[in-house]
Order: sequence, then structure tokens, then C-alpha cells
Amino acid sequence: MNPDAQKLWLAPQWVFAILLALLSMLGPFSIDTFLPAFSGIAQSLDATPLQMQQTLSAYLFGFAFMSLFHGAISDSFGRRPVVLTGLTVFTLASVGCALSQSIGQLVFFRAVQGLSTGAGIVVSRAVIRDMYPPSQAQKVMSQVTLFFGAAPAIAPIVGGWLFLHASWNAIFWFLAGVGVLLLIANFRWLPETLHVSQRQHFHVKNLLAGYWQLGADPRFLLLALASGIPFNGMFLYVLSAPVFLGVHLGLPPEHFFWLFMLTIGGIMSGAFVSGRVAGRLTPKRQIRNGFVVMLCIGVINLAANVLFKADARWALFPIGIFAFGWAMMVPVVTLLVLDLHPARRGMASSLQMFVGSSANGIVAGVIAPLVMHSTVALAGASVGMMCIGLFAWLYLRRRWPDIGQHVVHHP
Repeated sequence: MNPDAQKLWLAPQWVFAILLALLSMLGPFSIDTFLPAFSGIAQSLDATPLQMQQTLSAYLFGFAFMSLFHGAISDSFGRRPVVLTGLTVFTLASVGCALSQSIGQLVFFRAVQGLSTGAGIVVSRAVIRDMYPPSQAQKVMSQVTLFFGAAPAIAPIVGGWLFLHASWNAIFWFLAGVGVLLLIANFRWLPETLHVSQRQHFHVKNLLAGYWQLGADPRFLLLALASGIPFNGMFLYVLSAPVFLGVHLGLPPEHFFWLFMLTIGGIMSGAFVSGRVAGRLTPKRQIRNGFVVMLCIGVINLAANVLFKADARWALFPIGIFAFGWAMMVPVVTLLVLDLHPARRGMASSLQMFVGSSANGIVAGVIAPLVMHSTVALAGASVGMMCIGLFAWLYLRRRWPDIGQHVVHHP
């Protein structure tokens, strides 16, 4: 924690949370805004469904790859320069997407978008832990999740409206505008939260030593799996939205927002609960509660899809409840990750994001195309990914029973 933290931000804490939430939302916004235009982009650029799926997987793999470095670089040069550089590159890549004349160009600029957007969400986590002690950091992280949750709910509505009333290119011009506004806001108000005394030397040997220290720590890997893989239990439906909503549920593009509204509503509600119980329940119990919710609703969703034909009147609600369970536990898991090796919090955030983003990319490029043809297959894959995270957490608790055992209070 920065010893001068109390002097760096004098405005209310919730304002700081909104600033960080706006940074964190850029990644989800970049995905959710253009999904309603999937079919229109394919028709305009003469792209196959597989090529259109590559616009998602290229973005996600770019995001995953660069996530390895955003936090590590910020540990050496500070949080602020990494954020500002990432926002600049994102804005330019969005302009490139808007001007793309072929599917190949669009895939390329989507990959560049992915390389840049991770800076916001990776570095913002480290910023929170720079500024606040553990249980207060959990409250702020929950506030960030709560505030940023509104943006992806709005994104498909904006994307659908722009596509219907303008063109698919307008969606990327809109994203470029968002990038400009965020760049101005963070240039003016984001403080440098990494104290000079806490900076790491930037050279290859030191970086490799840090990656080895974290990557060889089984506690880190298990915690990253516990938070990153279950996320795909709901993200799978977002990635499959054009088929799941348009084909299986028969919804028009302008109604896609219902999936996002319920999913983000679940995330916001779970984050609110997480913030309320911070400092009152042990991390172990909070994580257990989240997994219980995800397991129960996942099994119910699978059974319902086996027994009944999927219908929009009920098929979207289990996804929102699943999101609620995930958001209950992910702020706690993230803080446990950041505190395993306090001197390398930026790098820890990077590697945690890399694990989750790599899983996202695999789901987008491999799993989603394999299971989106069937609502039963979608529900089964969702439960399966949640179980991977659950087993990782149960094994961690068995090997290291002290992790997450104690409530941490802040002054």
C-alpha cells in the first residue's frame, strides 16, 4: 500500500471507484457494443460465421497476451503511464476498425484493441490495492464492479441502435469517442498510486524472476482458475448471443439487451452483496457462498434445458443468477491473489487476467462454436467450466487451509 495514499485522492471514495470502473468497463464494452451488428458486418464484408467468430477470438487472445505485461510494466514505470498509453492505442485501433474494408483488416484492428484494453482493468486492480487496506479494498473493488456493471448493460442497446439507424462502422466510431473521453478524464484526474520506493527494476532478469515466482506458486494458479474459469459459465452465453438469442430464442437484435441487462444486473447485485459483507465474513465463506449459488443454478439450468424447449420467458434468468454468484466471490479471490506477493501486485493482476483471458479466448474460438448449436450443450458447458473453478478452490482449501480463513478489518 502507498504510504501517501490518503493524500493522493481527496474526493469521495465512490468518485474514485467510478473513475476506475470506467477504465474496467472498456473491455466488456468493446465486446458487447458490436455483437448486435454481427450479421450486418458479415454481410457488409462478405464474411463467414467462422471469420466473424475470429473478430471475437482475436480480440480476446490479444487481450490475454498483453495482460501478461500491463501489470508488470506498471510495477516498474507506474500505473498512470500504462493506463494513458493503453487508452491512446485503443482509440486508434477503434478508428482502424471503423475504416476497415475487409474482414482481415477488422480482425487485425480487433486484435490491436484487445492488446490495449487490458491496461485499464489490470492496472485498476493494482491501483485499488495501492490505495486501500484489504477489507476497504474489497469494498472499493465491489463498488467498481457495481458501477461498471451499468456500462455493458447499456452497450448492446447503443450498438443495436447505432447499427439500425446508422451503420456498423458507427459503432467503432462511438468506441473511438469513448476512448478519447476516458483518455482526457484519466489524464486530468488519475493519480500515480505506485510509490517510488515500491517500484521494481525493469530488466529482463527481474521480470522473468517475477513471472517464475508467481507462475511456480500453485496457490496463485489455483486462485486464478477459481475466479477466471467460472466467469466463462456466463460469458459463453454472451459470446454465443447471436445464435443463442437470435436462433434458439427467436429474439431480434434490438432485444439482445435483455441478456446483458440480466447478466449485468446479477453482477451488480453480487458485487453489492460482496461490498456489504466485506470485513464481516471470512473470505473463505464468501467464496463458498458464491460457488453454491453458481452450482445450484447451473444444475437447474441444465435440467430445465434438457426437459423443456428453451424459451426467452425463462431461459435468461439462470444466467443472471449465475452472474450474481460469480460476482459475490470474485472481489475476494482477486484480493487473495494480489496479496500473495505484495511487491508484485501489478504482475499478479496481469497473470490472473492472463489466465482468465486465455480461457475466454479458448471459449470464444473453440468451445462456443462447438456448443452454440444446442441450448443443452450451452448449459452443460457452463456447468463444466464452473466445476473447474470449484475443484481448483476445493483443492486449494485442502492443501492450504489457512487461505481465506480470517476476516481482515480496516481502521
